[in-house]
Amino acid sequence: MPVEIVPKVPGSPRKKAVVAGPKGRVRKSAEGSLDLLERMQRAIVTSLEDDKAEDVVALDLAGRASFADRMVIATGLADRQIAAMATHLIEKLGELGIKRVQTEGASGSDWVLVDAGDIVVHLFKAEARAMYALEKMWGPDLDEPVLDTPEV
Repeated sequence: MPVEIVPKVPGSPRKKAVVAGPKGRVRKSAEGSLDLLERMQRAIVTSLEDDKAEDVVALDLAGRASFADRMVIATGLADRQIAAMATHLIEKLGELGIKRVQTEGASGSDWVLVDAGDIVVHLFKAEARAMYALEKMWGPDLDEPVLDTPEV
């Protein structure tokens, strides 16, 4: 029986993975099981509520943004509270098997970003949240069609 020789593709494993594209995520059936995205969002919102976050808002970005499917926005009162919320989020996501969670601004700022891949979490102080107004930028109100006014 002849042995088929497969040519070796040049490049590192990382480059090969990039060329191959993303792996499809298998969603669970609707028989009471939540898919990974829903479980992630539920864990994030629960963790934030347990840490006394204020005004927790979850936005669905599916079909509207290429960087994430969901965005969660919450307000904290102090730098230490916001940093603790970010740390607890990383722990909770780790329990779900999400290991590659990136954070920005966790060393004491008005805004901490937690990037869990499919869900991006923004933790703000009240003043910074009002200034950036992400709910207005990504909220569902922007999806309403603009009515054209007739020309005179």
